[in-house]
Amino acid sequence: MMKYPKIQSAHAISNHVLSVEFNNGEQKRYDILPLLKKEMFLPLQNPEFFKNVQVETGGYAVFWNDEIDISEYELWINGE
Repeated sequence: MMKYPKIQSAHAISNHVLSVEFNNGEQKRYDILPLLKKEMFLPLQNPEFFKNVQVETGGYAVFWNDEIDISEYELWINGE
């Protein structure tokens, strides 16, 4: 099984794009627009809520609350 870099930091850089820095020094941008088709992610449409992104302890995901998170795998594979 491939190991993916862990998330070091994440910031909202627009109303729907995250800038994510990984522990290997790489940075990627991740657009959440495709996720907004899923009901679980709808609160991220609120720019104030979206800005409150946090990195999970250990760098395995970013999250906003107990229901909404995005894994390091998803951010690494689909970030640009």
